[in-house]
Amino acid sequence: MENFYFIIIATICLAIGSLAGYLARQSIAKKKIGSIEEILQRKISQAKSQSEEILERAKRRAASILNRAQREEAQKKQELLKIQNLLLEKEKNLNERSSEVEKKEKEFEEKIEKVKEIKESLEKLKEEAIKNLERISGLKKSQAKKELLASLEAEYQKEILERMRKLEREKEERFQKRAKEILATVIQKLAVSQAQELTTTTVSLPNDDIKGRIIGKEGRNIQTFERVTGVELIVDEAPGTVIISAFDPVRRQIARIALERLIADGRIQPARIEDMVQKVKEEIADKIKEFGEQAVYDVGIVGLDPKLINLLGRLYFRQSYGQSVLLHSIEVAHLAGALAEELGADAEVAKKAGLLHDIGKAVDHQIEGSHVDIGIRILEKFGVEKEVIDAMKSHHDDYPPESLEAVIVQVADAISGSRPGARKDTLENYLKRLEALEKVALSFEGVQKAYALQAGREIRVFVKPEEVDDLQAKKLARDIAKKIESELRYPGEIKVTLIREARIVEYAR
Repeated sequence: MENFYFIIIATICLAIGSLAGYLARQSIAKKKIGSIEEILQRKISQAKSQSEEILERAKRRAASILNRAQREEAQKKQELLKIQNLLLEKEKNLNERSSEVEKKEKEFEEKIEKVKEIKESLEKLKEEAIKNLERISGLKKSQAKKELLASLEAEYQKEILERMRKLEREKEERFQKRAKEILATVIQKLAVSQAQELTTTTVSLPNDDIKGRIIGKEGRNIQTFERVTGVELIVDEAPGTVIISAFDPVRRQIARIALERLIADGRIQPARIEDMVQKVKEEIADKIKEFGEQAVYDVGIVGLDPKLINLLGRLYFRQSYGQSVLLHSIEVAHLAGALAEELGADAEVAKKAGLLHDIGKAVDHQIEGSHVDIGIRILEKFGVEKEVIDAMKSHHDDYPPESLEAVIVQVADAISGSRPGARKDTLENYLKRLEALEKVALSFEGVQKAYALQAGREIRVFVKPEEVDDLQAKKLARDIAKKIESELRYPGEIKVTLIREARIVEYAR
């Protein structure tokens, strides 16, 4: 029973505690709500004050902008009024000027009418005067004019002719002066020296004992050397030297280099001589190519065929009146280019034609015809431009010049050949005589090589042993001598030496 009461009391106490807690929470919640409302009221009042301040500032700013806009509008109105006044003033001035122009135009038309009237009256007076003159003189107008001109021509004929001659002389003097100025300018640009080529080359020896080795046993070494090179060796003329004599500079160059190398090597015997000369010939062929490439580079020409450049290099060893044809061609190219620039012609065509104008001389001893015709065929074969061929082919007047560049090349060739020290006529004649001597010997069948030696006093002929026997060799030597007597002019006598050498080579393997 006691437990029951205790439970009841506990329940009542719990209910009272719960009620008291509820009431306490309600009181606390009311206090919190009151404080939140106060905060909200404060924030609302702050927001109102801030919005009022912002609105006041916006009003002030709008008023300021409105005042500024009103001021700018007033200022623009003033400017527009000024511009309007200026335009009105200009329009007034234009109207005044337009009226003045119309007035002057009207006055001008009136003056034109008056001039026309005066002109018509003058024409009438002129016609009347002419009729009166014709009536008085008894001559028509055309007859009177003819007689007047005839009398004036007879009176002033001498004076007119003298005046014409004077003008022609002055014109010719001016042209000559200008031509001299151009030529002097061009020649000054190319003031180069010119060395004369000789027909002998001297090789220095370390001692005179080497001469015996050069000659060899029974002269075998010197005979082999002369046979394979086509030159003449003069051994006993001066101490310490050997002279190489030949009119062909290529042969002299090959012989000089080969002899110097044989002397340095010390092994001088027929087989070694033949090997050395063959090597030097190959080197000279490379040199010829280098000379051609250097010439093209110096002149500044591109696009030439390599075979044409090689032919150009061969001109280095070709002489014309003692002047190297390659150096002469380079000189003509530079002169022609400078002249073309002075005269307003095509400088590239002139330079190219000047460089190639003597290309035929590279093979004129192998092909029939003049070097000009040979050169034309060569250039056509290698596809050189027609204007270049036309410019080079008339440098010796073989063909009439067809362009200004052709005349320029002709003049440049004459300048290069005729300036002091450029050429030597006697040397050219001598070389031509030696070339003709060799050509006579080479014209016979069975002849392999022919070399003119001893200044043209001897011709050494090598025949093919399989085509010419001993009896035919004797007859061939007489025939060559007779043809030389009949076709060539020369002082003294010429010795014809014909050599038939049979060489048999076998290999042991």
